[in-house]
Amino acid sequence: MKKYTYLKATAVVFCVSGIFACTKLDQKLNSSFTASQYAGALGTSTLLHAAYVDVGAPYTDLAGVFALEEVTTDEALIPTRAGDWDDNGKWRALHQQTYTADAVDVILSQFTNLNTLSFDATNVLAFNPTPGQAAEARFLRALSLYQQLDLFGQYAYRSAGEDLLKPSKVYTGEPAVQLIISELTSILPNLPMVNTVSIASQDAAKVLLMKTYLNHGAFVNRMSPTFADADMQQVITLGNSLMTSGRYTYMKNYFDNFSPTNSNSTENIFAYPNTSGTKAENSGVTNRWYPTLHYNSFGAKAPASGWNGFSTVADFYNSFSLTGKTTMSIADSTVDPRMGERFYKGVTDVSGMKPGLLVGQQYDQNGVALLDRKGNPLAFDPNIAANLKETGNNLEVTGIRVLKYGPDFSGLDHANYNGFAGNWVVIFRYPDVVLMVAEAKIRSTAADMGGALMLVNSLRSARGASPMTMLPLSNPSNVSDPNTLLAERSRELYWESVRRTDLIRFGMFMTPWAYKPASDAHYMLFPLPSSAIAANPALKQNPGY
Repeated sequence: MKKYTYLKATAVVFCVSGIFACTKLDQKLNSSFTASQYAGALGTSTLLHAAYVDVGAPYTDLAGVFALEEVTTDEALIPTRAGDWDDNGKWRALHQQTYTADAVDVILSQFTNLNTLSFDATNVLAFNPTPGQAAEARFLRALSLYQQLDLFGQYAYRSAGEDLLKPSKVYTGEPAVQLIISELTSILPNLPMVNTVSIASQDAAKVLLMKTYLNHGAFVNRMSPTFADADMQQVITLGNSLMTSGRYTYMKNYFDNFSPTNSNSTENIFAYPNTSGTKAENSGVTNRWYPTLHYNSFGAKAPASGWNGFSTVADFYNSFSLTGKTTMSIADSTVDPRMGERFYKGVTDVSGMKPGLLVGQQYDQNGVALLDRKGNPLAFDPNIAANLKETGNNLEVTGIRVLKYGPDFSGLDHANYNGFAGNWVVIFRYPDVVLMVAEAKIRSTAADMGGALMLVNSLRSARGASPMTMLPLSNPSNVSDPNTLLAERSRELYWESVRRTDLIRFGMFMTPWAYKPASDAHYMLFPLPSSAIAANPALKQNPGY
């Protein structure tokens, strides 16, 4: 079982609970520098760079925010395979929504990662940044606060220069939403219109504002979200400014958005950068494919190996059909190329793998059928054990795999895949803007169903999928109903760490789906680490934990 490890060297401030309580580093460093002097010597730009590096930990790895946003939903699950992927049942607990406080380390680690980002971004503001640097830092902090509010229902916030020995203030509900909106609105004039997509821009801030307005009602009341028309109009106005800017177009091949050269994608708005063939600040983009692929998937690139865990389910795979077909196959992937299973240069010709949803027999680059470690055909089977504990002879091949990010085989050591990849991790992408506008049009007081359907069908046309004839928001009795906006968001944005947020906003998170019964409302928020609550008494454990 692969252990996830993040390594970050920051010689400015060390603290256990980041933004909650921290010991001031007043002592001299090597008897010559105070913390303030050291930061000044490094320069504010170095502190800002450190905050950008922080984005990698929560957003790059499948064991990061992804695990909380996707494994808890109908898009992803990780069966225990004999002794692999048991981890004290944490992966089953996430998918079946049975997690408890302090019992699932991935929940606790993301709480820490997001607060580290918030703390380091706030730290920039204490060292005389330019207006542009301050705006970038505040954007990164707002991104962290938004994600914390989404996952945990609260966040700790302090202004630059506050006494770190004192607990910071905690925001929840309406005040928490308004603070994020205020921050993003106020920094817009000081951000460039566009930027390298790994750097904050007005466009990235607008996307985060759209997400905040769209989820406003759900953040205040997850059980019964409301959608104020003023919020929906903000989503539409902000989205229209991006859609009419001429800066974004759909990529000809959907999977080019996730390839080793995706830094040039015309759909990217904000992404985390990586560099092919080098370890420099590459915080695990390879963990976008290692956890899902079989041990033998990299046979031609040994000793590289998949870890054989993360999967998806047949209901999601079948939702790509609009005709009600309940059993899809590889041959059906022509109905929507976003399913994948097509030759992709630089990946298929090197390894045999085809980006997308992997089901059925797998082959190497020469067309030779692969075997699992037991000598059985390496044919991914949609059927998974009902209790998510695989013990049979087919335990290595159950579960449809998802290869959204094509592995980078272009590194310096081409003969033996070296594991350092150039794929940028996408955080905000243009189609999400389009789909948010479509949703806001439907939710508006004067609903524009025709306008919403036109936007969605324009996207589907660009993807090579047939048009939809109707566009209800969702089907309350069937989370997998393909003829809904909720399903279209899933088809376009699968495994992009938005599904849980979508299901809560659409009122579907507690409904039953494959391998999960109906669940209790308290699982719409994750538990806070007891250590964080002990460090800051203003934090309150979420109900039910």
